[in-house]
Amino acid sequence: MRKLIFYFFFFGCIGVLTPGVAAQQYDLVIEGGRAIDPETGLDAVRNIGIRDGKIARISPGKLIAARVIHADGLVVAPGFIDLHQHGQDLASQRVKALDGVTTALELEIGAPDVAQFLRQKEGHSLINYGTSASHVAARASVFGAPLPAGTILPKSGPATNQPAAPEQIEAIEGRLRAELDAGGLAIGMGIQYTPGATRLEVIDMFRLAAERGLPVYTHIRSAGRVEPGSSIEAVSEVIGAAAVTGASLHIVHINSSCLRDSMECLSMVAGARARGLDVTTEAYPYIAGITPINSALFNPGWQEKLGISYSDLVLPDSGEHLTKERFEELHNSSATQWVLVYANTQEIVDQVIPNPLVMIASDGVEGHPRNAGSYARVLAEYVREKGTITLMDAIRKMTLMPAEMLERSTTGARHKGRLQEGCDADIVVFDAATIHDRATFQKPMEPSEGVHYLLVRGTLVVDEGKIVDGVFPGKALLGPGKPGLGIDR
Repeated sequence: MRKLIFYFFFFGCIGVLTPGVAAQQYDLVIEGGRAIDPETGLDAVRNIGIRDGKIARISPGKLIAARVIHADGLVVAPGFIDLHQHGQDLASQRVKALDGVTTALELEIGAPDVAQFLRQKEGHSLINYGTSASHVAARASVFGAPLPAGTILPKSGPATNQPAAPEQIEAIEGRLRAELDAGGLAIGMGIQYTPGATRLEVIDMFRLAAERGLPVYTHIRSAGRVEPGSSIEAVSEVIGAAAVTGASLHIVHINSSCLRDSMECLSMVAGARARGLDVTTEAYPYIAGITPINSALFNPGWQEKLGISYSDLVLPDSGEHLTKERFEELHNSSATQWVLVYANTQEIVDQVIPNPLVMIASDGVEGHPRNAGSYARVLAEYVREKGTITLMDAIRKMTLMPAEMLERSTTGARHKGRLQEGCDADIVVFDAATIHDRATFQKPMEPSEGVHYLLVRGTLVVDEGKIVDGVFPGKALLGPGKPGLGIDR
């Protein structure tokens, strides 16, 4: 069966080629690089011809083009796909591109208004984009507290903490159906940020996803070891919801949700998959998270659940470690203030990242180095320095695995995450010997180094290590509710 699926995707890409393509000139050729494709296992020096935004030819022979990129000594791979990227502004897109990312999607929580999100980004995006339909935003709207412009998470209050009545759940579902019709790729849930959502409400959202044949991306209900409300219980809840509804489930940042029990949570994912459930997960390579300090995550009891105290909360702009008084001031404010949360250990992260079930996703947001450095950090730290992941497997975690997850939402994903003839020319060219992250908690927007070239749909976005000005080739990936428009589905 796996072979049949492979041939379907492989020849599906090839099918767009025209006869005699090898003899023709290309728009651009990447010459002499180490071409790596995790799906076919290709790892060899090849020349790659690009035409009309597609990979038209991969050959050991010479190819002719108007522009030839000499990639001797460099790796040529599919562009990295980030399923979990909150920062959708141009500054974030620039650092994502320099980190090797060609597609960055807001799938954990989702944009509050899918149609508006897509309109605002069309023709103005360096890299490909898309969003889930936000359960958090739908719930806030139904409770009469719509999210302020530019935010994706509500302040802790009735809209987050109170259970929904049956008629409110029906209204939430109606809002989500409209958002999926507008092009949402999935249902995004941040259950920890809506603790008032009952287990039945969660199951109802999974039922809606299953009805549409779409996945649920979720931040689970709670973290830590304190029962009730442990990470184990929270993972059990969403796996159970997937089991009883048939919806596909993607658990976001399992490292920061499960903390010291991350490996046990991964064993639960493995067990669910072994019994036929469609459950996937991701992680980012940092020990600290970041979240709004006035969100429901910091409802009473957060210290006991997370096993941390006020001093483990740090303001990203100033480096200030909080006191009880400072926490209360910021938590009770109506203004959104992001705070770094030091609740994990390097030992746990080092175990999670190499796990074969884990794909890489950044959870990128300004104020945290993961926005700018996640992918280069994995390549530098886990491939080159620690040697706990092979280069092929690291690229698989960043390309093929997220592309396969996206295929549950859009057929356009069949042409991404692969370095194959007929697939989209979303390509990164980097130096495996030198690529590294430069972003720190003190300087979180420092771009990574080592990406020499980046193509999005055949257009150079990074040329000789620098962002190309005035090009915006990024397009939307849309769910099945929004056909047409010449955009990927």
